[in-house]
Amino acid sequence: MSGFEGSYTWRLRQKVGSDLLLMPGAIVFLLRDDGAVLFTRRATDGSWTLPAGGAEEGSSFAATATRELEEETGVVVDPADLVGFACLSEAELHTVSYPGGDVNHWFAMLFLARRWTGEPRPDGVETSAMLWADPAAPPSPLERPAAHAVDLFRAYRREGTFQVS
Repeated sequence: MSGFEGSYTWRLRQKVGSDLLLMPGAIVFLLRDDGAVLFTRRATDGSWTLPAGGAEEGSSFAATATRELEEETGVVVDPADLVGFACLSEAELHTVSYPGGDVNHWFAMLFLARRWTGEPRPDGVETSAMLWADPAAPPSPLERPAAHAVDLFRAYRREGTFQVS
């Protein structure tokens, strides 16, 4: 399902309004052989982020990751090719207030993918541009949750252990 209207979160918002929601989700790092990571530009505000999104009913973290990646970039990854390397949940870093007043506290699995099919392209709804960049020098402005996810990725690459935040 592409877009917000009709999604699980949209249906929840019809019941609870803008109150805080605890939201499971996934973030995907597409990693090229040269070490560059795919960043996406949000169509709504022009900020840079990573392919990511919230889970739908009955979906796993891996299914959420592959669905969001395909929706936002057109790239297809087999769930078996995803490597979970971190999770994030710190309220102070991952509570997001949206322009309409909605507030979400995100809990997400972070995945790395080195194999995929298709060429990344913006969907024109959620994303307006794609950029391959060194994670040590991400594009700006980078959304705060994405910046934290990049920090976790860099720690994983440096230490080789699952990162928890």
